[in-house]
Amino acid sequence: MNQPLNTPPPRRPADAHPAPHVPGSSPAPHVPGASPAPLIRCPAAAAKDPTPCEGPQDAATIIDRHGRESAGCVHHCARLLAGLEGARVHPFVPAPQALDIYSRARELPPFAWEIGR
Repeated sequence: MNQPLNTPPPRRPADAHPAPHVPGSSPAPHVPGASPAPLIRCPAAAAKDPTPCEGPQDAATIIDRHGRESAGCVHHCARLLAGLEGARVHPFVPAPQALDIYSRARELPPFAWEIGR
């Protein structure tokens, strides 16, 4: 039931800032069917959780029972809160976001992505 809170800081992919186009040269061709650049996910997202972030990646902060903090989007904070025993939303998170997180977490089982939720 306890989910580890080992969320590293978000890393920016190497291709986040592509080189500018030089006039007179041809732009890089678009390859149909190629996957787009990887999305940067919030630190609260579990590595095995395939769901995308919802909203800002620093919308809320979850504190586990040992005092460790993890910031993330509302969606992943709710999923994290559902899997952590004794966790809570940081007191400085705005009330509407905190209520949304608690409401979503109440409806989720721990590790919801393992059962397809």
